[in-house]
Amino acid sequence: MRIGAGGQEEMNMDAIELMKPFGAAINLDTGEMADPDTHLVRRASDMRGYYADEAALEALIKEHGDPLHYEVFEKDVPEQYGHVRFCISKTQPGRVGEEFFMTKGHYHTIAQTAEIYLCLRGEGYMLMKTADGDCVFERMTRHRMVYVPPYWAHRTINTGSEPLISFCAYPADAGHNYGDIEEEGFPKRCFLRNGKEVWEP
Repeated sequence: MRIGAGGQEEMNMDAIELMKPFGAAINLDTGEMADPDTHLVRRASDMRGYYADEAALEALIKEHGDPLHYEVFEKDVPEQYGHVRFCISKTQPGRVGEEFFMTKGHYHTIAQTAEIYLCLRGEGYMLMKTADGDCVFERMTRHRMVYVPPYWAHRTINTGSEPLISFCAYPADAGHNYGDIEEEGFPKRCFLRNGKEVWEP
């Protein structure tokens, strides 16, 4: 760091990887990124231990050929302070028993980093929680943005009949901490019961 005009601390530019600007084509209808450098795919079998009804998950895997749950498309951006990583997140519609399809969810490795999600298509929720038990869910619908503050774990839940697609951006050095979610889970789950969305512990 150095002190710049006005007494502000400035990052030494030598510490940030210099790269050329680039663009990325995104299909807003299908929720896909052209030529992603990373394409993360999670199927039902990758979600063992995350749903309330484990027998229903195993039946889904057996009877429906391990269906796709969600995928994430990303371009390579250095995982360094100063850069911003961005992605397209696409969660499929469906249910495991009565529970809606969802992502695993994560904290950021650097917990004091935030993330934004801009919903491009579909409907559902962003479920968020803190380590001390606070829990909030925000509606996700087309053109609605959800801000996930520092220290909040977050998970996407698709309650609609089509893919839930979001554009996401976060500090490039934030990282992903899935391990704590595997151990802790989330305080609430979203089910479809008698044609209505129901939240339960």
